[in-house]
Amino acid sequence: MTYEPGKYPREYNPKVHGPYHPGRFYGKPDTPLAEVKLGELGSWLSRRNKSPNAIWGAIHRGYWQWASKYYHVRLPGFVPYAQVIMGLSAYYFFYLYADRKYHRHARYH
Repeated sequence: MTYEPGKYPREYNPKVHGPYHPGRFYGKPDTPLAEVKLGELGSWLSRRNKSPNAIWGAIHRGYWQWASKYYHVRLPGFVPYAQVIMGLSAYYFFYLYADRKYHRHARYH
């Protein structure tokens, strides 16, 4: 599957798939990762498309799946904002961890 901004995926066929949804994968279905046995993991990984366009398409689909479930609803509440805040907090923690891992609080000296 190649991603071109502003265009539908090549695999999308409106007569077969109906209305387009940006969070759906329109390529050939494969075994879900949760159902892959440990011995088959190497062959399953080799079947993945690892091009930058495919990676961007996966990120794009993941965002739209999340947004459809939590953000683009009638009353989203605080959940999507809390998830974004927690994600940014976790990123910031790991970003600064190397500088602060030897820092000790004055109370424990």
